[in-house]
Amino acid sequence: MAENIGLRKKKKFQARQKILLAAAQQFKFKGFANTSIADIMQTANLGVGTFYNYFRSKEDVLLTLAKNLCEGVEKNILSTEKSNLSSTELLEQCCISTAKLIDENRFILPLFICASDHSDKPEQISESLSPGFRDLFEKIILRGQERGEFRDDVPKNIISEMIHSIYQTTAFSKLEISFQENIRLKVKILLDGIKR
Repeated sequence: MAENIGLRKKKKFQARQKILLAAAQQFKFKGFANTSIADIMQTANLGVGTFYNYFRSKEDVLLTLAKNLCEGVEKNILSTEKSNLSSTELLEQCCISTAKLIDENRFILPLFICASDHSDKPEQISESLSPGFRDLFEKIILRGQERGEFRDDVPKNIISEMIHSIYQTTAFSKLEISFQENIRLKVKILLDGIKR
């Protein structure tokens, strides 16, 4: 009996992973707005009804993908944090890693836009729409403030919101520089403003 439960869990995990992989492929190929649940499930080679066993909506899949990507950035940053990098260097690396990740997975940009559109909503709504990058920025900013590396006269959530908004404005930028370079330069200006 235990073997059957283990096999069932494994099949559920595999089906969920297939849906996420198929969604990422379709979002990259067609864009988030132009991808339907049917497109995702056809790519995953699963029935459309199966989708709702794992996710509530297409937005739920997008948020899951973004959170998985954010966890990858966070693991990388946490492993780097053990080195003797300053908080400025750590935050810069985090922002550049995030810019690279978004540049390679443009389908998560709607989450950054959506999070700003709902910033006036109750915390649980805006948090549920956030892939977690803002939390990661805040952790590093708090670390910098506690070490006296960053100004503490500006709350950490204001600084992280400013960083978050850099990604939003860069998404609509008409400047003839790459997305990643645009982010890097804007973050450099912001970091110069918060350093002690």
